[in-house]
Amino acid sequence: MRTPLSMRMIGMTSLLLFAAPAWAQQAGAGITDTTFKYISAAFGMAIAAAAAAYADSRAIAAACEGAARNPGAGGRLQTLMLIGVVFIETLVLFTLAVIFLKVV
Repeated sequence: MRTPLSMRMIGMTSLLLFAAPAWAQQAGAGITDTTFKYISAAFGMAIAAAAAAYADSRAIAAACEGAARNPGAGGRLQTLMLIGVVFIETLVLFTLAVIFLKVV
């Protein structure tokens, strides 16, 4: 009796062997180099936006925690947090500018 793992391996192997002719194309047809430029630019922007959102959330959480520990310093912490968030978002805008310069 075959185990589920070996059945999956047999299925994946047969899929890879039998699906290869389905991807065959004539020369010059299908995906071009410009398509990959646009796809990679979209992935780059998505990664930059996700990293900035994560960094923003960490900065805001740290500022809230600092204000909870010392309410007297809340105003100064808020100012520093806003400056930090502006710098983080600037990196996303730089990524967008590089994408426009290189891709478009």
